[in-house]
Amino acid sequence: MTVPEATSGIAAAPDRSDRAFLGHPKGLGFLAFAEGWERFSYYGMQALLVLYMANQLLLPGHVENVAGFGPFRAAIEWVYGPLSAQALGSVIFGLYAGLVYLTPIAGGFIADRWLGRTRTITIGALLMAAGHFLMAFDFSFLIALLCLLLGVGCFKGNIATQVGELYGPDDARRASAFQIFLLSVNIAVIVSPLVCGTLGEKVAFHWGFGAAGMGMLIGLAVYLWGRRWLPDGATAARGAAQAPPPPLVKGDGKKVLVLVLLLPLLILSAVGNQQIFNAYLIWGRSNYDLVFFGQSMPVTWLVSLDAFISTAAILGSLLFWRWWATRRREPNEITKLTIGVAISALAPLMLALASWQAAASGQKTGIGWGFAFHIINSIGFANVFPVGLALYSRASPRAVAGTMIGVYYIHLFACNMLIGRLGGFLESMEPGRFWLMHAGLVGAGAIGLIVVRSVAGRILAPAPAEGVQPGI
Repeated sequence: MTVPEATSGIAAAPDRSDRAFLGHPKGLGFLAFAEGWERFSYYGMQALLVLYMANQLLLPGHVENVAGFGPFRAAIEWVYGPLSAQALGSVIFGLYAGLVYLTPIAGGFIADRWLGRTRTITIGALLMAAGHFLMAFDFSFLIALLCLLLGVGCFKGNIATQVGELYGPDDARRASAFQIFLLSVNIAVIVSPLVCGTLGEKVAFHWGFGAAGMGMLIGLAVYLWGRRWLPDGATAARGAAQAPPPPLVKGDGKKVLVLVLLLPLLILSAVGNQQIFNAYLIWGRSNYDLVFFGQSMPVTWLVSLDAFISTAAILGSLLFWRWWATRRREPNEITKLTIGVAISALAPLMLALASWQAAASGQKTGIGWGFAFHIINSIGFANVFPVGLALYSRASPRAVAGTMIGVYYIHLFACNMLIGRLGGFLESMEPGRFWLMHAGLVGAGAIGLIVVRSVAGRILAPAPAEGVQPGI
């Protein structure tokens, strides 16, 4: 049975009998594949962006052609001081990578109040595709980045909200649904640098950006193909005009307050994982023994290694909780989140131990320590990010559901700003203490979540169905 199309901004009632996609509603399959292609385009472009700026766009003969770049560069250098092409490219990349986690707030508000999810997501996909194709021209570089930022804002939070709207408030499948959703992202992380990155570096940068744009169009086609199985599958203009957004009700204010207060804990919880893309690679190049059979492995391959292990961890987590549910009641999201963060805190500790062992022996660190770090971190984070999305999608009041998903992404924006600052300590701190600091921060996040679970767990817990006891 399909989910009926909505005639207003309010999602259709979830159909518990729909288990057509791996035991989940059919709509989850379309959302996961659409998100996978969107992430293919995003990570494919991201893999090339800094290389493109440092090796071509920001060099003489090109940078003069970028519309509006003079005032844009002056504003950046007013804050950071004079910058080389490589340093300027890094700053632009950081601003872009951070802002993509803020724009979903506006996208969620637009969907909640005006356009509905399907229209907003469609507009976002078209903007992102346009942004990728506009990267083919020096002139339109800043316009392309703006299109990409606006497109991600319209797309990212709203498609995650639709995943949550496939399930009732007490449906335990919600957390595993977001793990399946994240699995599609991990596959994109593995594949997109191989396709877009290879085209960009071996053929021409514009070929790589073009491949990213095509991936976004494929994602939009998949999404539109499956829209009749989705909540808010076709918000009619007349329905949207006649039906006002659902109002906030008693108790919603407490939920919003607790979800906002969770953000600092989520920021701390993510520092170990997010540092993989920053200081970890610098530390790894200097400290890992990366020579195999006489050949030196590029340190960036560690990112691909992490994506492979993360994919396996998500699959393992899905199977574990499915097995657990056959024997005991499956924990609610706040409990899973706390467990995941506690496990994640052990991952930077592996790097601290590796650093101390290397200092004592005078030898480089074996890659086995890297496997330990990635495995532990991936097992923990498989129960952090997707479970956090599940929590915010279910616990957020319907009146502000899309906006609150955007609020959830604020923690990644703030975390990226934080790890940028923490990464600077790598030069001045002893490596073991550097990674111990990260373990302590993630551990503090776990302790904070334990307190929140004890004090406000009932506010965030799902409303039990009749005759069903709340989960642990």
